[in-house]
Amino acid sequence: MQVYEQPIAIAGHAAVRTPWGKVVRAWARRQAAAEIFGMPGYRLSLHGPDIEGFIAAPHEIRPPNPHLGKAMMSGRYSLGGARMSVQGTGDPWNRPSPTRAFAIELHGFCWLRHLFTQGEEGIKEGLRLFLLWDKTFRKWTPFAWDQGVLSRRLISLSVFARRLSAYASEAEVYTLAQSMAEQARHLWRLPRNLAWYTQKATALVLVGCVLSGRAGDSLRRKGLQILPKALKRTILPDGSHVSRSVQAGLELLYDLLLIEDGLNQRGLALPDYLETAIERLSRFVRTLSHPDGSLCAFQGSESLLAEQVAPALLHEEKRPLAPSSLPVSLEHGRYQRLTGRSLSVYVDTGEPRFGAMGYAACDHPMNFEVSGGRDKLFVTPGWAPGQSDHHEFRIINAANTLTLGDLPILSPITGRFGELLHFGLEGMRYRIRSRRIESEDAGSLIEMEHEGWRPVFGIKHERRLYVDPQRDELRGEEKLIPVEPKKELPEQAPYALRFVLHPEVQASLARDKRSVLLRGPGGRGWWLRHDAREVSIEESSVFERGQPRKSTTLLLRGTVRLATPLRIRWKLSPAEA
Repeated sequence: MQVYEQPIAIAGHAAVRTPWGKVVRAWARRQAAAEIFGMPGYRLSLHGPDIEGFIAAPHEIRPPNPHLGKAMMSGRYSLGGARMSVQGTGDPWNRPSPTRAFAIELHGFCWLRHLFTQGEEGIKEGLRLFLLWDKTFRKWTPFAWDQGVLSRRLISLSVFARRLSAYASEAEVYTLAQSMAEQARHLWRLPRNLAWYTQKATALVLVGCVLSGRAGDSLRRKGLQILPKALKRTILPDGSHVSRSVQAGLELLYDLLLIEDGLNQRGLALPDYLETAIERLSRFVRTLSHPDGSLCAFQGSESLLAEQVAPALLHEEKRPLAPSSLPVSLEHGRYQRLTGRSLSVYVDTGEPRFGAMGYAACDHPMNFEVSGGRDKLFVTPGWAPGQSDHHEFRIINAANTLTLGDLPILSPITGRFGELLHFGLEGMRYRIRSRRIESEDAGSLIEMEHEGWRPVFGIKHERRLYVDPQRDELRGEEKLIPVEPKKELPEQAPYALRFVLHPEVQASLARDKRSVLLRGPGGRGWWLRHDAREVSIEESSVFERGQPRKSTTLLLRGTVRLATPLRIRWKLSPAEA
């Protein structure tokens, strides 16, 4: 039984030196788990008190996609940016998934909300697919019972179990409830993994809210026992998600709203820490949302549209957040926000995470996104774990920043060892230093620098971003400064300064073949002027709804002599001016 076909390598950048120590430890942990959980009698140890039924149904407010649900009714699955057809057999479980991302989505059962848009027939199909899954994966397997996949599956089943049971026989209801309880008991036994700690707590609380009787009460108590610890480790004081992924913060907000609804349906008091966590996450999501309501695609996030974000913020009617109360700086999350009359600039001033929370990390140093009014102009191409296998979007060449020699600094570990190490980043670790200078009359300035290029090129990259509120301009300055090299270096290297455009932005070169006119979907024009040696417009892609979407990238190119400082200036200003 094969779950997915594993990719071997990423095309387009240099290979990463394998951290053998980490690989051996991860392999040893997996083998130990296989020895224990793979024992013939292990499933018997997961039995507990009798299940009396389902007593609650937390309301899922994540928006469904009826088109995906309709396709699934015909045996056509589109998950994680990949497709698979099971027309004829109707069984997606006894065949290899096309990608790991597809397999994560499939075994996480997040597609149930899409399938339920098809009414009674969709619910019956969801029940059929679960029973097939239970028949195939009732016994422990490394992938299907992995902590991250297992947690997400339990959260999804908790939301829809009561509706599934309405179309099930008595024996099928028992199978569904017993399976959920056994999976939850196994989840409780798994060692703490910071990457999935909050999902684990959420799943236990929700299953405990949904199942009636002693079994549900026991699981709910266990979930509530670890939930405050998990939230404290996951949500930073300013509301940022500890992984620095904006999408991870949004998904956690959706999960906490499910817990709130589940506890309300059971008539249980809401813990104060839950209210605080929801408020902080809402502030984080709102701060990094563009004027059109879409979300910044920083550090393991896709370009989520307003309709995918807005439902999570509807609760603000009870806890309103005034625009003036939103912070311009997230100190702990390392994000900054600059505003002009119509310009909104969002800047990532932090490093990618490593270790357990580096599963979504992207090496995009000093990256930024820009909106002019409600038109998004410069965006991050986006990448989200579990939704895209395109790891090339995680390296520096994909970001709105400067590269030397078209080489990466950090690279994701993929292939045979990537899964063992949660696809973390490896390479030369570096620090980003930044400071903000604010003035009501003169505007806002952010100064940043990093030395990620020092080992290869002996260069430090400094970036200054300044928003002039009077002229409604964004001015940028890039400096490449020689620092003391530790070894002999080449005399010069090519550089490329990238600006990734939103797919709906049109770009055209001016007659001088240097300035670029940008025009957003709202029709307003913006000039990008610069003093680089040359500019080009090239095809690229960004991710939306798990799929790559064609876009364009502006590249300012030139050559830097590594022994001499270089300065590149650029400016984004309204065409009307």
